[in-house]
Amino acid sequence: MRDLGNAGEACPFAFNFDPATFKAGDVVSYRVPERFGDFPFVGTLLAVHADRVEISPNDPSAPDKRMHGTRESRPVVSAAEAL
Repeated sequence: MRDLGNAGEACPFAFNFDPATFKAGDVVSYRVPERFGDFPFVGTLLAVHADRVEISPNDPSAPDKRMHGTRESRPVVSAAEAL
């Protein structure tokens, strides 16, 4: 992801898009397709399981929020979990 702002400006996030290497602490781009289509959100993996992940949305108003998502390159989180 380049040129999001001024010319030559790089994205400030380093995402892990490889579900085979996911680990707690990785920054991921996740989706909430029920409500927002393919719009990207940024979260931090809190836990990685065989078939799902737990993501923090890094929301200062809800620092303990944990969302369950699919284990794929851009995890899918349900609207009920995200909102």
